[in-house]
Amino acid sequence: MHPRLSALAALRLSDPEQKVAATRATAALAATDSIATAPIRTEGDDLGVPGRPEKPVRVSATSVQKRSPFTPEGRASLIHSICHIEFNAINLALDAVWRYDGMPEAYYRDWLRVADEEALHFTLLHAHLQDMGWRYGDFPGHDGLWNMCEKTKDDVLARMALVPRTLEARGLDATPLIQAKLRRVNTPDALRAVEILDIILRDEVGHVAIGNHWYRWLCERAGLDAEANYPALVARYDAPRIRPPFNLEARKRAGFTAEELRMLAAGSDTST
Repeated sequence: MHPRLSALAALRLSDPEQKVAATRATAALAATDSIATAPIRTEGDDLGVPGRPEKPVRVSATSVQKRSPFTPEGRASLIHSICHIEFNAINLALDAVWRYDGMPEAYYRDWLRVADEEALHFTLLHAHLQDMGWRYGDFPGHDGLWNMCEKTKDDVLARMALVPRTLEARGLDATPLIQAKLRRVNTPDALRAVEILDIILRDEVGHVAIGNHWYRWLCERAGLDAEANYPALVARYDAPRIRPPFNLEARKRAGFTAEELRMLAAGSDTST
């Protein structure tokens, strides 16, 4: 099967374990097969996209109950929320592979690698959650990440600007803060979560870098100034405005420019 069609098939799967297996198989397939860049989309392909299990129950971001990580259930809820983000991130990466015709082969390879790594992250977190006595779906989850995917489904430039380099980049900022809380808890399950988050943070720097690369490539192709265009996209798609604290060192490694970092350090929330 064409790797992009295989990505679509994986995207439609609702069972998390099946989706993980299909995603990893698709990434392995792409490692040996060429990825034709000719259009593959046909009418009706959006049917069943994305495949998601009945649980977790999806609620608004403001309705997600906050629990203290200093209780076992609170830590499980925290791990579950990150697990849910990674499940959505698998769908995001698969959608980026399948949805957008006419991109270079390197683009599809980049996003298949992202999908493969997100599948690994989900697997690590879900295994840990099960070790704690819970499963994916036992707590509610919100759809903030996928909602922006829906908004940008017709514009790959907006997708690259507002999902990997905006919403996913927030993970670079948030992860060290979560790890610091878990270290204070200092139980074996909390410290294991810190180890998993080290892996995720390392990989997510690369994922955000991929988003930055393709956003700038698309802006150059369209004759747009990437830094000047970004605030306009934020306004057009009503994207969340980012606020401190910022992990400037991780953002630098992820490809944000010196000017973007300067604006962040100065407290601007109008540009990444």
